[in-house]
Amino acid sequence: MWIFNHYATYQYKNGAGRHYWFAENLKKMGYDVTIFCANTHHNSNEFVEIRNGKFETDLLNDIPFVFVKTTSAIGNGLDRIKNMFLFYKNLFSVAKSYIKLKNKPDLILASSVHPLTMVAGIQLARKLNIPCICEVRDLWPEAIFSYGKLKESSFLGKALIKGEHWIYKNSDAMIFTKEGDTDYIKERKWDIEQHGEIDLNKCFYINNGLDLKAFEESIDLNQLEDEDLSSNSFNVVYVGAIRPVNNVGKLLDTAKLLKSRSDIKFLIYGNGNELESIRHRVENEGLDNVKVKGHVDRKYIPYILSKSSVNILNYSQKQYNWSRGNSSNKLFEYMASGKPIVSTVKMGYSPLQQYNCGIELENGSPEELKGAILTIKDLSSKEYNELGLNAKNGSRNFDFQVHTNKLNNVIKGLIGE
Repeated sequence: MWIFNHYATYQYKNGAGRHYWFAENLKKMGYDVTIFCANTHHNSNEFVEIRNGKFETDLLNDIPFVFVKTTSAIGNGLDRIKNMFLFYKNLFSVAKSYIKLKNKPDLILASSVHPLTMVAGIQLARKLNIPCICEVRDLWPEAIFSYGKLKESSFLGKALIKGEHWIYKNSDAMIFTKEGDTDYIKERKWDIEQHGEIDLNKCFYINNGLDLKAFEESIDLNQLEDEDLSSNSFNVVYVGAIRPVNNVGKLLDTAKLLKSRSDIKFLIYGNGNELESIRHRVENEGLDNVKVKGHVDRKYIPYILSKSSVNILNYSQKQYNWSRGNSSNKLFEYMASGKPIVSTVKMGYSPLQQYNCGIELENGSPEELKGAILTIKDLSSKEYNELGLNAKNGSRNFDFQVHTNKLNNVIKGLIGE
């Protein structure tokens, strides 16, 4: 089995991530899995050196990685487009060369984010006369339309939608990471029931998640010296990117409303292009109840979350369609920490509601967020611990051993036992 993921270079670097965990668990089932990814890291000058030709190979914990030659991609401009196209183009010659070394696969799983990876997967599978599973981890081009970067009615917008339809039609199976993503197919009237060409019976849901055992072990193995985490304060924790879409400024607005509560502290961990402006606000507005920690190594995140009192999923209400669910890795790490969660958006297909492990806000205003934080703080010990236990138990359904069993069932439906 081959897995195509342009950005799995990070998974090679970290020894963790969706397709690394799939490969790890599939190997235990007897599969021979190879991951194909770019030799470059997005938004970084780091790369895997290719000495000859168009690819390089390496093993990580007995999982083969094939690094396809691309160019560096800093930002989201022309360099990134060139990077995507080169990965797509070079996959064909790399696949041909790799088959000479290792024989052809029985199956390809081609994963977005960008759709060219899935196009390459379908085209190569046809040449090799094998099935291709396409995995949609973000609905392109809808996400581009949502951010206002492109109009759906434009020539390019229409072309991208046409290409998306082609992928859905020609894949042998589809995996979506949000439970409600098949609603999108129905909204487009692409499903067979509405006289379209997409059979919803070939569409499956496997969300993102985590290696729960590794997460739990990391809490003990990778402890961070941080006096704020060890204090007796009620710690309101945010971990993640600090950029406009995450609207971290809302946490500062909420902290301002709670300045008189010396027993409540806001701890913000992460990096991004708004980090310095957030720090300036904290200093200029005298927000002594906020500590902006900045970048933290991922290995410390399980420990940080385990020391929180409540974890905040802080999103923009308007820049994303939350009605189809949430596939944020952070959500499942928050659940695994066994602490209550507050989400500033109301999600469709919501794990917070399904597992009764937190509060979702209708409008996500600072006043509403303040109220939710105080609601959780004022719970009895029994009620508080029950929310945390619900979160922990719910996270077990998003462990990658569970996810890999689901993937195995999809594969068996295509190629048999």
